[in-house]
Order: sequence, then structure tokens, then C-alpha cells
Amino acid sequence: MKVFGIDIIRGSVRSRTKRPHFALVQRVDGEEVSVGEVSLYRLLRTVADEEPDILAVDSVQELAPTPQDLFAILQALPPATILVQSTGGEKQESLPRIAGRYNLKFNKYDPYAEARASAHVAELGGGAEVIAFENTCDIIVSRGRSLGKGGWSQNRYARKVHGAVRQTGRDVEAVLDREGLSYTRHEVKAFGGLGRVHFEVAAPREDIPVRNMRLPDVQVKVSGRRLDRIRYRPLSPAQRYLIVGIDPGTTVGLAALSLDGELVCQTSSRQMAMPDVIEALYTSGKPLVVATDVSPMPASVERIRRAFAAVAYTPKGDISVEEKKALCEGYPFHNDHERDSLAAAVAAYRHYQGKFRNIAKRVPPGSDLDEIRAGVVRGLPLEQILGRKGVPAPAEEAEEKGEVVPGPRDDRLLKLDGMVKSLRAHVTELQDEMAEKDREITRLEGLIGKERSRQAKDLRKEAEIAKRDEIITTIKKRLRREERKSKKLIRQIERLRRLSAQQAGEDRLPVKVLPSLSRDGVRSVDGDLGIGEGDVLYVKATAGWGTSVLDLLAQTGIRALLTREHDARLETEFLERELVLLDADAAGAEVRGRVGSVPKEGLEEAEERWEKRRARWTREKKSEMIESIYKEYLSEREREVKRHG
Repeated sequence: MKVFGIDIIRGSVRSRTKRPHFALVQRVDGEEVSVGEVSLYRLLRTVADEEPDILAVDSVQELAPTPQDLFAILQALPPATILVQSTGGEKQESLPRIAGRYNLKFNKYDPYAEARASAHVAELGGGAEVIAFENTCDIIVSRGRSLGKGGWSQNRYARKVHGAVRQTGRDVEAVLDREGLSYTRHEVKAFGGLGRVHFEVAAPREDIPVRNMRLPDVQVKVSGRRLDRIRYRPLSPAQRYLIVGIDPGTTVGLAALSLDGELVCQTSSRQMAMPDVIEALYTSGKPLVVATDVSPMPASVERIRRAFAAVAYTPKGDISVEEKKALCEGYPFHNDHERDSLAAAVAAYRHYQGKFRNIAKRVPPGSDLDEIRAGVVRGLPLEQILGRKGVPAPAEEAEEKGEVVPGPRDDRLLKLDGMVKSLRAHVTELQDEMAEKDREITRLEGLIGKERSRQAKDLRKEAEIAKRDEIITTIKKRLRREERKSKKLIRQIERLRRLSAQQAGEDRLPVKVLPSLSRDGVRSVDGDLGIGEGDVLYVKATAGWGTSVLDLLAQTGIRALLTREHDARLETEFLERELVLLDADAAGAEVRGRVGSVPKEGLEEAEERWEKRRARWTREKKSEMIESIYKEYLSEREREVKRHG
């Protein structure tokens, strides 16, 4: 195993002027092989070249100040390299405390010593792996260079680049198929080939057989799918050993200490039954010692102890209240039940504390102190735990393996010859068995290939179904819009039919009534009845009109607007826009609700009067214009005479 440990020496990743420098310690198979100082850029280059199994740091904040920067750092690491925070996951502990569990001591003010400790702790299974990516990867094959502005050979050059992208995409697809990975392919067509190929592979980044690379015309980028947040996974899933104190009764008190005397769990409840106590302890750790503050141990506590096969501890006599307060000094508690359970746990810890100190002095650095202390508490000799006893002699090992130690007698050669023949026969049997297994493997690989092909076909079918479902949904939305529009038009046709039926006869014309002379009024009538060229409109009140509504009426091409009010300014605006404004009473209009009618003869007579009015207004307009031009000419002549006189 190759492990890199780092610790910051100077600078900071948050600073723009003082870039960080790290102490780098390299360990290979439990031996330290290199120590040096590197920048962040050189560190990432070294990791990319060496591809260690673990890159250990006491805090990821030393590498990246924000989650986005940490994602970028993890993306830059080789797929086989994991980043380990040696001080734990989201709930961190100090590095000296973590290292103490493996009997490691170092100078916490020396960056090289901290880097060495981080690497050693991670190598022994301590710390937590930093998880930033899902078990899904994206492989993007794209152009490796710009096509430029063009020239005589631009089309040929584009075909060459896009053809290279297509061929590289096929090569990547062949590698994924050979490895049996499930993926989805998306491609962007371009002139002469493909401009981009995107593979969504259902596998973690370290299992992808494709690596980032840049060719003359093509580049391949492999990136993992980011998680919503950074997560941590302990390198060693084993739970910590606990010294548990229990106070039974109506209200159960529970306290648990680590083998270093740290308070891990404390609670009390009236509704806590035996299964609840066992569940609380199981989620907190692995009970090694179960203790009470009275002697002998109550039967309910004994049942809990047996459930975990833990070592029992009881004091020589019942612990008094004063002794309990002294034992619990420095630990928090909320009631007498928590105090009693905590006192029992502390008393048990102090009973074994001397042995724990002696063990720390005798075991070599790098040993898992918790496992060794647990073995000693269970009554095993320290030498047996460390493997110093029970090692067979070399001759015994040889006999156990079936080997023969040469002796002075010559008949030993005959035995060796017989053994060789026996081994050769055994090798032949193993070769036959291996050939049979190879055939079975080939058969199973064929079945797996067929199954993967079927799964790929199903995935493509599901993708096609999803695409068609989306098209159907879009068409349904359009159909609903058209149905609403059709219903609206049907209602409008019905209104127009009723309007036509209300006509008195062929000598009368229908009239559509505006609620007001405004854009909203015109639009409401247009939405209900429709306003088209040649329609006759009637408005009850003209107050509040504006020029925009007159422009809107001019666009619709109506025949005339009827009203019973007289507004000289409105008439002038109608004359200027060549619209027709008639007196409803003079035309003989009759209005009932939103519709009405007008006699054709009366409307035509009113239109003749309006045309005479328009002709008279036009003549007056022209005469005013001529008179204005004449006056302007006289004024100009007077100024010219004065200037030359």
C-alpha cells in the first residue's frame, strides 16, 4: 500500500499572495520512503504520477476552502487514489487523540511529524474517506482544437476533426462494451462526423477503464457526478469498544465511556425497556465492560451484559453518594440516575486504567490499542494478542506443509522421489480442473454478454418510450389549447347567429354595442362577437376616449360608429382618420343589451350627410392651408425687402 501524508507548512489556500506549501511524507508497505516540501500544484502532479492508494490530511480545509474547490481537487486526483481526513468525518477529533489509539506519539508543532502521523493513521485504517461523487460518471469526447476562421481547406479540416471525434467515440464505446458497463450515449452531429459524444456510465470513476487524454484533434474527459454535499465514510467500519454503566429501575440510567475515558453516550428514561437499552448501546459502539454501582449485579443488568458477551464489573461494596459525586467530577449529568450510571462506568474505567497505561508502554507504535486492551480485559495474555506465542518451529511448519527436512540417511531421496510423482499427478488433476473451470467461465461470460445486450436493448427501448411519452404529452397540451380555442369560436358563432336572428328583416343591419370607447371595450366585443370590416358599432358614452382606440378602430375597418353624444373634438379626429361617426337617433338605431339594429335607409342617409360634412371639412382644411402658405409667403417677402432695403 502506498500512502501520502501532508500537512501545511506555510501560506494558505485562501490567500492570493502566499500560496500554500505542504510537508509531504510518502509511505510504501509500512515503510517511510520520502519526505519533502511541495506546493499545491507540485503535490497534485506528484499524486497524478505516483497514484498512491491514500492521500491523507488532518483537515480538508488545508486543501480547499470551499466545497466547490474540494470537488475540483477530488476530480484532479487519480481514480484509484482516495482522500482521507485522518481526524474523522463530520465529527472530527484532534489528530493526537486519533493517533493515541494506535500508540503513535508526535510533535504536533512539527508539520512533517503531523504529515507522518496522518499517513500512518490512514494506513492503519483510521480516519474517514472523503466521498464527493456518485456511482455515475460522464465521459465526454469533443474537439481538441478550434476549427479557426477557415480557408481553402477548411471543409476538409473540419471533416478530419469531426471524423476523429466519431472514431474516438466508437473506441470508447467498444471499451465500455468490452468491460460490460451500462451506459447511455448522446451525440451531436457535425459536418463530416460528430462534434461531441457524451456517455453517461453507471459505474464509479475508479471502475471506468477510460482516462482523461488529449490527442491532436480530440480530447476525452472523464468526470464523476457530484453529490449534493461532501460525505465521509470511515475507513474502518469497526465500532469502538465501550465501558458501560447501567442504573436499573423504574427510570433507567445509561452511560458509556470509550477506553480512553471519553463520555460517548448518556441518557435516562422511564420508558426505556431492555430492548431499548440494547439498541442504544448497539448504535453507540461495542460494549466491552458492563458495570453497576452496587454489588452483586442486578439480574436485568446481567441480561444486558450477556446480550453483548461483555465483561462484568461490580464494586466491592455499594458506592456511596459522596463517592459517586467524586467519580463524576468533570463529567456532565442531569439527574441522579445518569449520575449513578456514570459513576459505575468511571469506576470500571479507573479499575482498568493502570493496565491500559502499562499496555501503551509495552506495545509497539502502530498497534490498535483498542483491540489489544479489549483482549487484555477479556483475560488474554498480551504476548498471545501480539502474536509472540504459538508460532510453530520451522521443522513443524515444514511437516504441516507436507515438506521433508533432509536427513543423513539416503532413503530420504526415495521419499522425495515419491513425493515428486505424487505432486505431478496432483498438478495434472488441477490443470484438468482449471480447464473445466475455464470452459465454464467462457460459457458464463457468453450468458452475461447476452444478458447485458438484452439490458442495453431494454434501456434503449425505455429511452425511446420516454421520448415518445414526452412527445405525446406535448401533443396533448396542444390539443387542449385547440379544444379551448374551438369552444371559444363556437360560442362566438352562436352569439353571431343570435345577433343575425335579432334583425327585423332584410332592410335592417345588425349593430354591435361597445360598453365604452376604450381599447378594453373594443377587445371585449371583439372576443365575444368579433369585429371585422364593414361592421356597424354603437357606443353609449364617449367620455374618456383616446387616440389609441381610434387607431384600433381604423385598423379593424368598421363601416361606422353610432353614438347619441356630440363631441366636436371626437368628430375632428374621426374626420382626420377617415372614419365615420354618425348620430344614432338620426340613423334610427335601436339597441337592446349588447346588440341592436339600424335601418339600411337611415344608415345610408346618415352616411351621405357625413360625406357632405367630410367634403366641407376638407375644403376648409385646404383653404386654411392655402391661406397659411400665402401669409407665410408675405412674411418672407417682407423680411427679404427689409434685408435688402
